[in-house]
Amino acid sequence: MATAQVVLSNDRVEVLQAQLGEWQNLNHMLVCKATQQAVVIDPFDAHFWFDVAATRGLHLTGAWLTHSHWDHAKGVEEALEMGGEGFEVVVHEAEAERGWDGPHTTAISCAPLVATALQVGDLAFEAVRTPGHTPGHLTFLGHGVIVSGDCLFLGRCGRADLLGGDPDALRASLTHLRGRMRNLPEDWLVLPGHQYELDDGSNPTVLTVGALLASNAAFAALDDDHAWNALPFLAFDDDLATRARRDRAQRG
Repeated sequence: MATAQVVLSNDRVEVLQAQLGEWQNLNHMLVCKATQQAVVIDPFDAHFWFDVAATRGLHLTGAWLTHSHWDHAKGVEEALEMGGEGFEVVVHEAEAERGWDGPHTTAISCAPLVATALQVGDLAFEAVRTPGHTPGHLTFLGHGVIVSGDCLFLGRCGRADLLGGDPDALRASLTHLRGRMRNLPEDWLVLPGHQYELDDGSNPTVLTVGALLASNAAFAALDDDHAWNALPFLAFDDDLATRARRDRAQRG
């Protein structure tokens, strides 16, 4: 049975992480300790997170989507129903380019690599548009954490061959994130959208910025065209890729 683990806690913020579903999905909850308000990022299971909030005496006020793939937005409709009036669901409007028309209350419209401010209680976070995996992918930064969704994993990056994906845009997004991370404290935590085994055989769900900068294969390839194009995880020959090719053909 899934449980929510505290991955960061200080006098201002608490961050919880849980692996839900069959695709190693990692969900995250950001908690403002001063107000006891919280948001969940990429809710796979709304009931799970509302139960976590109730157990901890928190008010779950919204859900933020890194992107709109089914395994990240599965719990959104249920969360809106459970949250009632005032519950906010944030997504980037460019996700409509890949055909997503799911429920939301707030559509961010910033350009690629530009940040929009979001609030959790008294805490301010940045939602940076980091396209490439999807057109409107968002990465959330603030208060010691980077929630990177499927743009950046701990050992590599997300794929760019699905509908709305773009390897050049992904490379630009990763270059931007690498630059941002080089100017952050090395003990900030990177929280990805999936748990995947690293090349050394370890299987963490979180890494420090310092550790990721030193070991991430996608970051290491960014400055060399041959190395970037040779990365094996930018595209896969699987059912998802077949469906993406069919969808692109149907769209003309």
